[in-house]
Amino acid sequence: MNTSISEHWGSGDVYGRIIDAMKASSISPETVTIEQLSSVDHLHARGFPATVELADALPIKAGDHLVDIGCGVGGPARYIAKRFGCKVSGIDITGPFIDAANRLTALLGMQDAVHLEVGDAQALPYGDYQFDGGYSQHVTMNIADRDRFFSEAFRVLKPGAFFALTEHGLGPTGSPHYPCPWSDDGSGAFLMIPEETLRHLGQAGFTDFQLVDTGEKYLAGYNRAMELARRGELPSFGVQLLLGEGAPAKIANAARNIAEGRTHPIQVICRKP
Repeated sequence: MNTSISEHWGSGDVYGRIIDAMKASSISPETVTIEQLSSVDHLHARGFPATVELADALPIKAGDHLVDIGCGVGGPARYIAKRFGCKVSGIDITGPFIDAANRLTALLGMQDAVHLEVGDAQALPYGDYQFDGGYSQHVTMNIADRDRFFSEAFRVLKPGAFFALTEHGLGPTGSPHYPCPWSDDGSGAFLMIPEETLRHLGQAGFTDFQLVDTGEKYLAGYNRAMELARRGELPSFGVQLLLGEGAPAKIANAARNIAEGRTHPIQVICRKP
């Protein structure tokens, strides 16, 4: 398990910071809803809208059991479990995120539907053929061994299960500018071009690839966030709470990298035969 990557994403009392910001925004922890949490607990590019769009594209059925690889503080897992009436198990390398995730899940009374734990995506703590589907949102930029990552996802899925992936792929024009949301200086960053991602998925055994270029949507989202920041209108209860003091520079570089062709954001949906 890569401690430096874990510490990049979250340290200290993440749950306490969320609760303090919640109260400062006049949201009661005792009555908080999934919708109110959605501005802070979808810690990936474009946040909650991207989760909704991915969920729209997935063949999830009531009663399914899904795996969320790199679940963060649990926003997508809780949203998907509630929306589809299914169960979600998830892992994340970052201990403070999992602590916050499980305490937020308890606030919402969803412990029977969502179970999240500290774990390594390259050595999943699940048995073979366990899940009806799986997804991973903007995790692979920090994964050095894609073959192990995808092989583990393949292993724990049932035959016929779907697997969905979103990531910032490597663009054609050069290395990204840093800091970015996934790395402050390029350390722990392992981007690859979309064609290589598909090749590694295929080597793991996945088939029936559907690839969507999401760059324009992500660029628009980053630009919108920067405009709100310039006007001093960013909500205090937002993902910048977890990105830290460097959030403005990270968001600006994420936008610049897409605009300059240094990153190539994609969404991939595929299947285990």
